[in-house]
Amino acid sequence: MTRAAREAVADGFARWANPSSPHAEGRAARRLVEDARADVATAYGWGQEVLLTGGASESLAIALGRSMVERCFVSAVEHDAVLRASGAASVMPVDAAGHVVLPDLAGPRALVAVQWANSETGVRQPIAALAEAVHGAGHLLLVDAAQMPAGADPHVAEHADFVALSAHKRGGPPGIGALLVRDLATLLPTGGQERGYRPGTENMPAAIGYAAALREAEPDHTALRAHLDDAVRRSGGIVVAEDSARHPAIGAYRMPGVPAAAQLIRFDSGGIAVSAGSACASGSLKPSHVLAALGWREEAAREVVRVSFGRTTTREEVDAFIAAWRGIARGRA
Repeated sequence: MTRAAREAVADGFARWANPSSPHAEGRAARRLVEDARADVATAYGWGQEVLLTGGASESLAIALGRSMVERCFVSAVEHDAVLRASGAASVMPVDAAGHVVLPDLAGPRALVAVQWANSETGVRQPIAALAEAVHGAGHLLLVDAAQMPAGADPHVAEHADFVALSAHKRGGPPGIGALLVRDLATLLPTGGQERGYRPGTENMPAAIGYAAALREAEPDHTALRAHLDDAVRRSGGIVVAEDSARHPAIGAYRMPGVPAAAQLIRFDSGGIAVSAGSACASGSLKPSHVLAALGWREEAAREVVRVSFGRTTTREEVDAFIAAWRGIARGRA
């Protein structure tokens, strides 16, 4: 969490009052919540509704479970939060590059869910082209943009009907996110707070912490990730989806002959934190459904680790990872 976000959260706790209360303290808290809501909208270039939620997973569940459609389509490489919430949705395949292959969309109104950038491989989807096809067939588009820095892709704000966001991915506090909604008439209300679309007392301290984080510029890791990609290739490793447009702060790498579980232990002992698959599911070390969808054999997929860069990641830290990678690779026999 950024320093500005921590300070804002602390200030929020010091000024806490229920934002739904009519007294002066409650009205002041309400102003802070609404200011934070406006800041989220501004950061993402969004001119419509912003619902504050408990995080991207809840935002996705709201859109998938309560959008006014008759059916859903989700891609085979979506985050587990989407796959869990989508029920009997039709699964769309991806090509070898990780890009969604849209099926015949003829039929009743549907919600089509795609991830802006895959949380395991970093592969980015062509949102504008997908939106054109989805809207042309009369359907709605949900974009999981938890991995997307604010302002990184104006096509999302221009074309998506729903956008799921996460604060902690942007340096904000955990436990808060947002669902951007183009038209509230496309979403079933439930009563309560958040314009009647999410019951529960608003988390004012987290909301203003989220807004504070979004006001801070995020570093561009393109050159740093390219340096890592090149070093892995030169060290006998394989860069997953290397020819695809990818998130500059996410990479997935295969070390042939060394299981990811063994790699994680060695990296961790050297003070380097990486994961196998998405960070949310890596504890299970299950074969990656994302790599399987890209056509990877299970044996090869079990040798892949995921690396992501944070706001403070340095060239020296990446070089330390490269040195550790080479040491593990040399000892694989």
